Amino acid sequence: MERIKVFGMNENDILLKLDNVSKSFTLRSGEKLNVIENMSFELGAGSLVIIKGRSGSGKTTLLNIMGALDADYDGKVIFDDKDMSSLNEVQREEVRRNEMGFVFQSVALLPMMTAYENIDFALRTLGKYKDNDERIKETLALVDLSDRTSHFPFQLSGGEQQRIAIARAIVKEPKIIFADEPTGALDTTTALVVVKLFRELVKRLRLTIVMTTHDEGLMDMADVLINLEEKSIIVKEDQSDI
Repeated sequence: MERIKVFGMNENDILLKLDNVSKSFTLRSGEKLNVIENMSFELGAGSLVIIKGRSGSGKTTLLNIMGALDADYDGKVIFDDKDMSSLNEVQREEVRRNEMGFVFQSVALLPMMTAYENIDFALRTLGKYKDNDERIKETLALVDLSDRTSHFPFQLSGGEQQRIAIARAIVKEPKIIFADEPTGALDTTTALVVVKLFRELVKRLRLTIVMTTHDEGLMDMADVLINLEEKSIIVKEDQSDI
């Protein structure tokens, strides 16, 4: 893919950069399967990036590389001026814990904890806030679930559970969020609500959010669309009316 910068970004705004990144797997037959080939692009703060592709196209593989969950690749990944390719696992884990957020299709909420407690749990290891209560309530308000504080996951709808998972990801104020098929288990209407929430968070918090999906109905919501099937990157000119 051709190197490209995100719309609206200047040289001092580069948050994540991929430089000729490639990833391959060796099949049982001994054949080499190239999943990601010579991919180069730069992302800035405050963008919603959607990675599109059918199952097996490499969406999750690319997301894991960008999110420092996979270090076995060729090329370079630079995040916030740090060369992730040169860090060891302990150093990468430190970056993930303090500067990145993750949202998954399965939501992975702890069933024995309330919405409030699930978010609080994400903060405990950071020691970042003097008043967790205030920060948690602020975050619940951001995802419009202030009235679900004491609810357990089984008492929430699928869309509400995903919004709690998003709150858990943003409560520590990450610079970037990686979301792997966050709408995969949701109906079309609820999926659109979640992605509109992403757009609002991008605008309000100047977050960069990178998500994978195969849902064609969500593609127009992206500032940047990375199409792994067509090996193309599309930068949208104006998303202000969405």
